[in-house]
Amino acid sequence: MSAIGSKARRDRIVQLATTTGLTSVEELSQLFGVTASTIRRDLAKLTTDGRLARTYGGAMALSAHPEASLRQRTGEAYDAKRAIARWAAAQVQPGETLLLDAGSTVGALAHELRTAKDVTIATTGLTALQELADVETVHVECLGGTLRPLSQGFVGPLTEAALERLTFDRVFLGTDGVSPEHGICEADLRQTRLKELMARRADHVYVLAHAAKLGRRPFHAWAVLPEGWTLVTDDTADPGILAELRARGVTTVLAEPVGTL
Repeated sequence: MSAIGSKARRDRIVQLATTTGLTSVEELSQLFGVTASTIRRDLAKLTTDGRLARTYGGAMALSAHPEASLRQRTGEAYDAKRAIARWAAAQVQPGETLLLDAGSTVGALAHELRTAKDVTIATTGLTALQELADVETVHVECLGGTLRPLSQGFVGPLTEAALERLTFDRVFLGTDGVSPEHGICEADLRQTRLKELMARRADHVYVLAHAAKLGRRPFHAWAVLPEGWTLVTDDTADPGILAELRARGVTTVLAEPVGTL
């Protein structure tokens, strides 16, 4: 494997631990072409950040895939999320009605949409509400319901009932993992059901997910999305997974780093 930056390498280590259970410091050292000491520093950083758990002998393992809180996830893959959000915001046209999911990457999109003109935005996420609450050029609708504290998003029958009253030009979804075979992954069946309903109410469906989430299967609740949805990720995404997604009818977009836009 060609040399990559430390941040991208750590994201890849988390992905490997989640999808394949790769645990050996020696194997990781050979895979990334760096010293064992470098890998141990990566593991120490990932453990401190709560993304991995260490085991005897320098090996690593995810501890039962606990769901991270929105606060924990906000700083993860920050540059990639900014790039994804910038690309997504550029797709929005004046006069459109949008639906925003909960989650940190969709929250980054809400921040980019603070400069939008003449758009209506409905959301299930507190982060998007907070970003847009004082923006006079954006009309905001809150799809209330039962609040999930970890994700800072609304779910449940009240949210679903509100969705039945609206249609949208575009929906932007977050996710905990993306699988070519299964779709998008979440910790809670209420979340996956809601995402499927959200996708059905929009003309264009986008999933915003940085590269470390591709191929990741941290939980057992899945949302199957309609053919033709668009995955927006960053330029470190695994080409093999992207090819599998495209073969299943998914459009894939690699958002350019913000500094190059």
